[in-house]
Amino acid sequence: MAPRAAGCLLLLLLFLLLAPAAGAALSSYFGTKSRYEEVNPHLAQDPLSLGPAARPPAACAPLQLRALLRHGTRYPTAKQIRRLGELHGRLRRAAACPTAAALAAWHMWYEESLDGRLAPRGQRDMEHLARRLAARFPALFAARRRLALASSSKHRCLQSGAAFRRGLGPPPPRADGEAEIEINDSLMRFFDHCQKFVAFVEENDTAMHQVDAFKEGPEMRQVLEKVASVLCLPVDELNADLIQVAFLACSYELAIRNVTSPWCSLFSEEDAKVLEYLNDLKQYWKRGYGYDINSRSSCNLFQDIFQELDKAMEESKSSKPISSPVIVQIGHAETLQPLLALMGFFKDDEPLRANNYVRQTHRKFRSGQIVPYAANLVFVLYHCDQVNTSKEEYQVQMLLNEKLLPFHHSNKTISIYADLKDYYKDILQNCHFKEECELPKNNNTATDEL
Repeated sequence: MAPRAAGCLLLLLLFLLLAPAAGAALSSYFGTKSRYEEVNPHLAQDPLSLGPAARPPAACAPLQLRALLRHGTRYPTAKQIRRLGELHGRLRRAAACPTAAALAAWHMWYEESLDGRLAPRGQRDMEHLARRLAARFPALFAARRRLALASSSKHRCLQSGAAFRRGLGPPPPRADGEAEIEINDSLMRFFDHCQKFVAFVEENDTAMHQVDAFKEGPEMRQVLEKVASVLCLPVDELNADLIQVAFLACSYELAIRNVTSPWCSLFSEEDAKVLEYLNDLKQYWKRGYGYDINSRSSCNLFQDIFQELDKAMEESKSSKPISSPVIVQIGHAETLQPLLALMGFFKDDEPLRANNYVRQTHRKFRSGQIVPYAANLVFVLYHCDQVNTSKEEYQVQMLLNEKLLPFHHSNKTISIYADLKDYYKDILQNCHFKEECELPKNNNTATDEL
């Protein structure tokens, strides 16, 4: 082996020895690229453990479960793979630097054909989630009861749906109503169908001005200069996007392969916090509270959830079998985040901005805690006996990532269904997707709306 190649190999081995400690310190800062185990650490030891019990209300039987899932762990997109290849190529040309040489020796195994597809780890995410939900609500998932399964048209979501079904065991005979996976982009990718969102946020270069300002701000500049120094590169050869790519390489290796990549060694925990904030800024302004249209575009999905809950309640009142005891829909982080914002969850008193990084240290809006891979929001409707009034007969719980979510109107984890509908009455009655999403006829510029 040539001396230079041997030296690079030794450096890579040294990186691999040091990297696990670095990876462990960074794993809670990967934002939307976080492993599901970051929000449920007990699953790292036993992927079928139910953890702290989310107990159903006393003397209540579940009638319907509506689960909205984000797809499981996926590969990088083709765009991310190209950027990583670009960075890797630069390091190969800077091989005189020991750290750059060690990273250049890393095997670039991602191919553009992987383009965001579900990884094997993502299939296991879905299979295990299905088994845990079935164990938590056995009456609803009992054999031969109908499962309504829908998905976005994206391959990773369809594969996640198939993996979820596999986790439940062999499907019942088709005669009892078991359906194929329905593609429903109008609900799972509502953002693509909202003209106002597409024009004023998705395709508007000025909409992400807070994100762009943070990329040029002092916190990111400090990370940029440090990484450039470690890699022996001129600062002007790197930018915030390439720094993010290196950080994502660390996150993907951990999520997909459960290994700590040498890329992780480039970053300290403080660096990771800055990069997490950059990711959260983008989520906040593009999918969260930054603009009203982000959340208002999810009206159809929100109303559909309550229409199905209403239907189950009416069937129960009429002593009819519940036609859809389990409804599972697979979408994206971009499906769940706007819906949670519409409902008012994880809203900070002060908006996330480029200039308030320090003040947002303890923010509620942390995308990795809200929508990691395999994130799930579950509504469970119950019929309850031993109640004082007929209004109390139907109650509801919500679980986010398998943990009970306290309701805003009561701060309790169980609500009378009628009270919950009353709290969200304005959205249920007055949030109309067509009107919310149509472009103003007398407004030609996106910036006017922002």
